[in-house]
Amino acid sequence: MKFLIAGLGSIGRRHFRNLRALGENDILLYRTHKATLPDDELAGVPVETDLHAALAHKPDAVIVANPTALHLEVAIPAAEAGCHLFLEKPLSHSLEGVDQLRDAVARTGARVLVGFQFRFHPGLRTVKELLARGEVGSPVSVRAHWGEYLPNWHPWEDYRTTYAARPDLGGGVVLTLCHPLDYLRMLLGEAEVAWSLTSHRGLGLPVEDTAEIGLRFANGAVGSVHLDYVQRPPGHWLEIVGTEGTVRWDNADGAVKVFRASQNAWETYPAPVGFERNTMFLDQMRHFIGVVRGEEAPVCSLEDGVRVLEMCLRVTRDS
Repeated sequence: MKFLIAGLGSIGRRHFRNLRALGENDILLYRTHKATLPDDELAGVPVETDLHAALAHKPDAVIVANPTALHLEVAIPAAEAGCHLFLEKPLSHSLEGVDQLRDAVARTGARVLVGFQFRFHPGLRTVKELLARGEVGSPVSVRAHWGEYLPNWHPWEDYRTTYAARPDLGGGVVLTLCHPLDYLRMLLGEAEVAWSLTSHRGLGLPVEDTAEIGLRFANGAVGSVHLDYVQRPPGHWLEIVGTEGTVRWDNADGAVKVFRASQNAWETYPAPVGFERNTMFLDQMRHFIGVVRGEEAPVCSLEDGVRVLEMCLRVTRDS
């Protein structure tokens, strides 16, 4: 299979390395040469600087990893060309063009996987299994928290110039750290934004750097999500309270802890031996290869991506 990668920032490079690690070496790059990382690892890989020229190579799949606001500029022509899509999250920075992408996908039969890699975290999959088995009864409330200091993300570049900090590129903490809005839907089902608050106080950026989001789930549970670009040390964790116990997950060590009221005791499910952050991305890319081959259905569909984008836009519009 031939893969086209659009965007060679840190996430595009990760996908490039993971494709190669999985034995996929027929790779073409579409780039504008605005990436701030050195190009040593890309030596010898064919490059196009025009999208239509890149699509003329007839790639089987396109990995869309450029800045958020530019996703659909690549995804729509790629889908119209019949390419399968790995579309980094969030889908876009607005709903403009989403229906055009839907139409193109429907016409050509292109398959789409949206890049919410936490769907592949073994700890969150364990949480899903525990909930499905009723280990903590019926979920009543949930709290997800993710705070991480933006200036530390990419030490090699000025954080103020990155897509995460620029409104014109689709930045802001709500869009950039929207993973909990996706994995909470995976765990608890459909949700609506009930209320939200955002702030620019932490870093003084032209985008929001802090958000509090209230959620109401279709199953009757309520919850909240905290996101920020400010917290040091970073923290990313989840707690779900049920009628018969509590389950907690912490991204720091990947472990899940469950308290069963019937036993009055905690049980810990550690992360698998050898698990590290790239394991999620590697498993995600392995899944995408299966999607391209028609062997697997996308675990995070285009409509999943649209739903999270709608929730994000509700927050940024109303706060």
